[in-house]
Amino acid sequence: MAPEVLRNEPSNEKSDVYSFGVILWELMTQSIPWKNLNSLQVVGVVGFMDRRLDLPEGLDPHVASITDDCWRSDPEQRPSFEELIQRTLFLVNRVTAVSIRRISES
Repeated sequence: MAPEVLRNEPSNEKSDVYSFGVILWELMTQSIPWKNLNSLQVVGVVGFMDRRLDLPEGLDPHVASITDDCWRSDPEQRPSFEELIQRTLFLVNRVTAVSIRRISES
């Protein structure tokens, strides 16, 4: 959940963007977020101490940038889903181009 949701503040699409960043983290790490903390501790560290999950070493810089932007403290500074779609399509196109190049080189 987004920090503002944990603080019982108003939420909107930007709160969902924060959660999307957490889902990206889960996909990249294949881990459960904050698995060593109980629910109250998560509320404290995320909602009031502004802590974020650690991004794994070697993570593609574009994916890291998307995730970091989703986790901005100020919800209004987080990207829209429209922007996230464009940035994700860029990644998909880049991976596709690399795959096609590798296939043609074999």
